[in-house]
Amino acid sequence: MARSLDGLVLAPVADQAPGQVGTRTRFGYHERDGAVWAEYEGGDVVLGRLVGTRKGDRLDFRYVQLGTDGGTSSGHCVSTVVELPDGRVRLEETWEWESRPGSGTSVVEQVTPHEH
Repeated sequence: MARSLDGLVLAPVADQAPGQVGTRTRFGYHERDGAVWAEYEGGDVVLGRLVGTRKGDRLDFRYVQLGTDGGTSSGHCVSTVVELPDGRVRLEETWEWESRPGSGTSVVEQVTPHEH
């Protein structure tokens, strides 16, 4: 199993559609006893939260966010935790909105302190 996500900051490697997370969004992850949660913001996201579980290298969580347009939205995501050759962590994600139409895949990777 890849190392703990607790205290890590991750960012998308590519922009999603407008109004969604993008390369300027930062996720601050926490992990304890099989629970995972994160706060995120940046880009088109004013404030976001996610909460869920980790079993091995699989995360299963729900997310809710407030966009710069004043709208709120929520969804479900399943991620695989991958440890990169340089020791950083990558999450390979499959997500779907529950509050509106849409689904897709994305990748977020651990950023180094100077990239926060």
